Amino acid sequence: PSILCTRKKATKPELEERQAKVMAKGLPKKKPIAGVKQVLVVASGKGGVGKSTTAVNLATALKSVEPAKEVGLLDTDVFGPSIPLMMNLHETPLVNKDNLMIPLINYGVKCMSMGFLVDEKSPVVWRGLMVMSAIDKLVRQVAWGPLDYLIVDTPPGTGDTHLSLIQNIPLSGVLLVTTPQTAALQVARRGIVLFQKLQVPVVGIVENMSSVTCAKCHHSTPIFGQGTAQMAAELG
Repeated sequence: PSILCTRKKATKPELEERQAKVMAKGLPKKKPIAGVKQVLVVASGKGGVGKSTTAVNLATALKSVEPAKEVGLLDTDVFGPSIPLMMNLHETPLVNKDNLMIPLINYGVKCMSMGFLVDEKSPVVWRGLMVMSAIDKLVRQVAWGPLDYLIVDTPPGTGDTHLSLIQNIPLSGVLLVTTPQTAALQVARRGIVLFQKLQVPVVGIVENMSSVTCAKCHHSTPIFGQGTAQMAAELG
């Protein structure tokens, strides 16, 4: 015998009422990181474009230009952390009396990375929820403050890590790193559109591998093209 569904279909007013109730709940409230004034995310659409190098250079440059300011560097690339190598830090962080991890410091910059907490020779084989939990600990269970600037190095792409940061932390902006190749620019463009839709200010675009300079005549040739400036102009 056939079974008939007798459930009454919701009317348009009922659907609108349900939608209004859901929207009224709103998104999770963004909670600032204790003791941190400004948070800047460094992101890229593709890997290998110099994102982590840019994050390290930015953090150390800020400390050099403004020695009185406190600067931090957070590595949220759980699967491929590179900040420990770039900052020449390989110790395990200590824990203070409040059970918060104490960031390692070099060049005057406070640093934290999953690379400090796991064996650098062992792969991290975690599912998404474990990764998000680890990132939350790196953000919330670290004695960052007092800090004027926190530079956040992120994994390539625009995935769970970026969405989690955007939803949970008030960000000052995002700095996008790319190279002039068409493939890199296409992904970078999608990343910019995403951040704009989520109302995160794109404070700038860094173009690496812009040109090659002849060692004899010193003439520079943009071997990968000059599409970055055009993309920046189009997207405002």
